Amino acid sequence: MTTISIIGSGNMATAIGTRAAKHGHAIELMSRNTAKASALADQIGHGATVAALGATPAGDIVIVAVPYTSAVDVVTHYGDALAGKILVDISNPFNADASGLATTPDSSAAQEIAAAAPEGTPVVKALNSVFGHVLAHDTPLDVFVAGDDAAAKAQVAAFLESIDLRPLDTGGLGMASVLEWTGILLMGLARNGAGFDIALGAEVR
Repeated sequence: MTTISIIGSGNMATAIGTRAAKHGHAIELMSRNTAKASALADQIGHGATVAALGATPAGDIVIVAVPYTSAVDVVTHYGDALAGKILVDISNPFNADASGLATTPDSSAAQEIAAAAPEGTPVVKALNSVFGHVLAHDTPLDVFVAGDDAAAKAQVAAFLESIDLRPLDTGGLGMASVLEWTGILLMGLARNGAGFDIALGAEVR
């Protein structure tokens, strides 16, 4: 059993935390809204706990499950408490109508988070191209990942595999912007006939 720390208490925190707890992981929730986090911990069950926002996370893997507009501020707030941890960025930096990205062409949400994190803290992009309610079905899915630290990616991949997800390595953190555009692709498909129960994947022949 591995402890997974999740910063956030919204839909994705709920889906990830519930799925991970069902597969035997200990879940620690950290949120600005302590009451909401406590209610979510009760909903997840399996001994899920709540810790103060900004405290040193118990888990080696810390999933940043807050909106893009808050992600850098949250990571900055934690500061050195994140040293030695692996950060997983699941955010989609969509513009107002989700027709494009709010980031600059030469950057990504994941790279902005990496710049705000303590020096040497690896960031892995993952889970941004899966709808939370689809993830909650607890069925096998493909998940695209990107990151510069091979050991960190391997640890995140092992976690994903343990919750019945297939991690597909897309390369270094420079690929994070591509994965964020993949989130736009998913939204486009969902809005134009495919529906919101869709999931992206890769088939090897």
